[in-house]
Amino acid sequence: MDDRLFRDAMGKFATGVTVLTTENDGVPHGMTANGFMSVSLDPKLVVISIGHKAKFLEKVSASKKFAVNILSEDQEQHSRHFSGRPGDDPVLFDTLEGLPVLNGALAQIACEVVSAHVEGDHTLFIGKVLDLKLEDKEPLLFFGGKYRELSQFETVK
Repeated sequence: MDDRLFRDAMGKFATGVTVLTTENDGVPHGMTANGFMSVSLDPKLVVISIGHKAKFLEKVSASKKFAVNILSEDQEQHSRHFSGRPGDDPVLFDTLEGLPVLNGALAQIACEVVSAHVEGDHTLFIGKVLDLKLEDKEPLLFFGGKYRELSQFETVK
């Protein structure tokens, strides 16, 4: 099957939008990703998927830690910024377990890498959750190659 058909099929799965962050030598680094999921409740584990062409791969490999920032509906600019399309507004970081996290994210999840698995053209990092912080907001969604918001799908009763 051709790559475009595969990508189109995968785009039919609605996902949340995350920005993965880490720090090397005091410098924060980030990458927009939707390859994220929870793995285990006991112990608390999550997995992220990073493509081998991404510069972020070497950053996480070196730091052995990462944070997952689940974006809220008002943070599309952060997704664009960390996918290589920076805007004019500066990115403000907070910290959680010594990791940079995005202010105002729906959830911030700090993790340490417990294992890494090379699969195809990606590396899967299993992270043990060290701490997390939640906000009461609506999520930013991605479906069919476009950003979406839950309000777009609300129906009048």
